[in-house]
Amino acid sequence: MSQQNLDAGAALLKNYARYDVAFAYGGGSYLYDINDKQYLDFLSGIAVTSFGHAHPLITSTVMKQVNKFWHTSNLFKSPLQESLAGKLAKMSGLDYAFFCNTGTEANEGAIKFARKWGNGRYEIISTNGSFHGRTMGSLSATGQPKFWEGFGPLTPGFAFVPYNNVDAITNAINENTVAVLLEPIQGESGIIVPEAGYLKKVRELCDKHNLLLIIDEVQAGIGRTGKYFAYQWEDVLPDIVTLAKGIANGIPLGAVLCKKAVGDLMTPGTHGSTFGGNPLAVAAANVVMDLLDEEQLAKITELGAQIKAAILEIGDDRVKEIRGKGLLIGVEFDPVIDAKAFAKKLLENGLVVGTSSVTVLRLLPPFIISDVEIQKFIMIFKETLSAIPA
Repeated sequence: MSQQNLDAGAALLKNYARYDVAFAYGGGSYLYDINDKQYLDFLSGIAVTSFGHAHPLITSTVMKQVNKFWHTSNLFKSPLQESLAGKLAKMSGLDYAFFCNTGTEANEGAIKFARKWGNGRYEIISTNGSFHGRTMGSLSATGQPKFWEGFGPLTPGFAFVPYNNVDAITNAINENTVAVLLEPIQGESGIIVPEAGYLKKVRELCDKHNLLLIIDEVQAGIGRTGKYFAYQWEDVLPDIVTLAKGIANGIPLGAVLCKKAVGDLMTPGTHGSTFGGNPLAVAAANVVMDLLDEEQLAKITELGAQIKAAILEIGDDRVKEIRGKGLLIGVEFDPVIDAKAFAKKLLENGLVVGTSSVTVLRLLPPFIISDVEIQKFIMIFKETLSAIPA
C-alpha cells in the first residue's frame, strides 16, 4: 500500500490514548476544534500554557525573535539566556541555571549534577508514587513500577521510600547515598500534598548527612501553586531544582537550577544540549517571568480557593476530597466514578480537564481565568456529574 493510501494518522505511533478531538486554534482560556466548537481549557496543556493561548505579549515577543533567528547553538553567548537565568536565580534563591528542552531532560541533568557532586556517591533516594520522566535515568527515578514494564534493566542507583515519611528516608541512607529527590506535590499520583513541615524536615536531614536535596518542580513550579516554586511554601532552599512545563508557556524549555557548590563542578564538556535554551523558548520564558509577579501569585492562590469552594458547594457526596495548592487541584471521586470516563464526558460538554489516577480529576486552569469562566466550569462540571446515576 502506498503512503498516499494510508488512513490519516496511520503512521503516527500509537503510544498515546488520544481523545477524538483536534484543536485548530486558541485564545485566552479557550480552545476551538476544527469544527469551531469552543472548549474551556482547565488543563493548560498539562500545566504548560499558564498565561493562556495566543497571549498577545508572549506571541509578539516570539514572533519578533522568529524574524531575527531561532537557533545559533550554545557555542556562543546568549543575552536572552543570561537574562532568564538571572530572573530564575532571583526567584529561586539558587545560583546557576542550565537550560534544556523538557522536564525529563531537566531531571536527567539533576541526576548527573548530583553524582558529579557526590564524587563516588551515587545513590538517590526517591519516593513511591513519584513521576520524574520517561527517559532512562528519570524513568529509573520514578517510583511507579507500571512505567518500568518492558524497559529493563533500569539505570541502577535509586532507592524508593514512602512519600511523606521522613523516617523512611532516614532508614534508607547508606554510604553511597548522595541525594534525596522529591516532588513538593506528587502530580501524576493524584495531587498528593505532604503534611506541613515535610520538606523542611527532609532539608534538615540532608544537611545532617551531607546529602543534596533535589526538588522536582516540573509541574508544581513557575507559579502554579501560588508561589514561584512550591518548595517556598515551607521556606526551604533545595540544592537542585528542576523545571519545565509552564516556564515558556508552551514553547519547549526545561531548566536545572542549582547552588554554586554543585554548579561549579559542571565545567565545559560535562553536560550540554543542542537545542536547550533556544532563542524562541527563552524569549517566551523571559516574558512569563515578567508576568509572574507577586500580584499574579496572590491571584493564583485566590482563584484556587474559589474553585475548590465552588466544587464543595455542589454538595455531591461522590466528591470525596479536593487536594492541592493554588491552581494545581485534584478532585478525588468515589470509586463508582471513573475519572477518565468523566473527563471524556466533560470534553464532550466543552470542558478540557486531565486525570491523575483512576479516581482523580486533575484541574490545571490558566492563571488568567475570570470569575465568569469559573462559573462556566462549575456549570459544566455540575451538569455532567448530575447526569451520572448515583
